[in-house]
Amino acid sequence: MIRLHVNGAVREVAAEPRDSLAHALREGLGLTATRIGCAHGSCGACNVLLDGEPVRACLIPAPLADGQAVVTLEGLRDDPVMIALRDAFHVEHALQCGYCTAGMLIAARDLIRRGRARDAAEVRAGLAGQLCRCTGYDGIVAAILRAALTPPASAPAPR
Repeated sequence: MIRLHVNGAVREVAAEPRDSLAHALREGLGLTATRIGCAHGSCGACNVLLDGEPVRACLIPAPLADGQAVVTLEGLRDDPVMIALRDAFHVEHALQCGYCTAGMLIAARDLIRRGRARDAAEVRAGLAGQLCRCTGYDGIVAAILRAALTPPASAPAPR
């Protein structure tokens, strides 16, 4: 058993040494926004925040996360930047199948928080590790720029 601080609550989950954090979150805790796409860290569908930093949960052995703070997309429901992103993704039609969406939103939030979403080229560079097989990225880039240009009043300052 490992103990994680997931989305603000202490949770225990059974995890074998070979289990990934993504597997523990999805299968052990039922947090299904965390997707396992490639299981090699190439697609970004499994992005979560680990102690505040975005990571590929498929690459992190679950036991190594023992005692750490994990935030999944479910835990960002009331986050002002995430609210702006969700609205912008809707307006810009940035969604199709939805498989990459959770990981894409986590990555987009990080870009905005770091002040790295000033133009399309910067957003595209920041999304280089995110794979979307459906959209062609134009709507996603437009949505991130929309959210970055009109952040909510309570959005945190870029790091």
